Amino acid sequence: MSSLSLSRPAVARHGWAQAFGAVLAGLVAMGVVAALGLWAAGAAELPDNAFPRVVAATVVTAVGGTVELSGNAGWLAESDAGLTVIPLSVTLAGALVLAAGFLRPLRHRAVAGAGELAGWAARIAVLWLLALLGLSFAARKTFSLSLGDLGEDALSDLGDLFGISLRVGFTTNVPATAFFGLLWLAGVLVLALLVSRGAPLPGRLLRFQESVRPAAYAMVVLLLAYVGLGVVIGLVVAATRGHPADTFAVILLGMPNLVWLALTIGLGATWNGRVDGPFGLPMPHVLDEVLRGRETAELNLGTLADHDGRVWWLVAVDAVLLLAAAFVMAKRSPARMRSWQHAVHMAVALALTVLMICLVGRIDTHHGLSVLGIGDLGGGLSGELFLRPEVWTAVGLALLWGLLAGFLGGLPARPARHRGQVTEAPPGDGAHGPGR
Repeated sequence: MSSLSLSRPAVARHGWAQAFGAVLAGLVAMGVVAALGLWAAGAAELPDNAFPRVVAATVVTAVGGTVELSGNAGWLAESDAGLTVIPLSVTLAGALVLAAGFLRPLRHRAVAGAGELAGWAARIAVLWLLALLGLSFAARKTFSLSLGDLGEDALSDLGDLFGISLRVGFTTNVPATAFFGLLWLAGVLVLALLVSRGAPLPGRLLRFQESVRPAAYAMVVLLLAYVGLGVVIGLVVAATRGHPADTFAVILLGMPNLVWLALTIGLGATWNGRVDGPFGLPMPHVLDEVLRGRETAELNLGTLADHDGRVWWLVAVDAVLLLAAAFVMAKRSPARMRSWQHAVHMAVALALTVLMICLVGRIDTHHGLSVLGIGDLGGGLSGELFLRPEVWTAVGLALLWGLLAGFLGGLPARPARHRGQVTEAPPGDGAHGPGR
């Protein structure tokens, strides 16, 4: 064996087998989290063995896919329902596992060609698309419910009289699921390359890594810190206030939905929403109090403080975690980076992060039932829940917070640089090598 071959660094394979392993691991992670969350929420009791289909539908919605609901009771009654919500706990689990699988073969390398990275990502994308198509066709089910299950005795009597039961079903929009699922995958892979300091980049992009990678890493740390804090609070609530199954359902299905919403509210953002009928926001209860019973209510620090003054702690939590994220960003940045540059990088990164939260954190769900041609009957037969952000106000506030936190957080990072990082040498000092 030649000395040349011995000196070459080992390059991990990233062919079809490795791509299959990464996709399978991501799907298993999402399926397990979704199944446990739905089981805690009571979905395992659905009739006609619908539970596996509901798990598949949950995974589809977690990557941006569309699930359509329907229901009817023949000529007696029909239902109208819609659901737009992303279970971000499932999304986060899949993103972390898929990103790890994508990056693993690329470790220990400084540079990779654009063609190599594109080929590796394309293999994953092909298998991911096939998996999405399989999930889309699996996430279809129609099952029967007694009209009495809706809690209305009159409907139960009608159903018993005419021998009619309610048929409820859901299906997926395959083209939309494929498109948004691939878009989600592209975002995960690009973000993985941006965040990981050990991942190789094409030579033409290396000049961007000093400004982009530290900020992207800091934002991921910030979001994960909020999720971790929310999980701890959820476990305390489960242990002290009862209803542990409901709390675990929230943790396993929608914890990022809640804590990232809290992040934006702590920055001063406003969300508009309404809660009507049997729907409700699972935790904390103060959100439900603000939104219920109004045509459209504002959800922000002021309206929440009218019900619970402890909401002002969100501002303090935001300030502490944003300063910590800014410190992490500055510590991973080159030592020559100026304080104003840290501020700009943090502002842009936080604004993009809040924009992402506004896009994925929306909720829009409704259901209604008409009987014998009579429209929405109200009461327990219909309901609506929606929550939408004032996007550009939230993004503007994020820019201001990011500028301030980036500047202040970068100051203590100067004496805490990584070992081996030094400031730029004065003119003339680099002209001579070290003496021997």
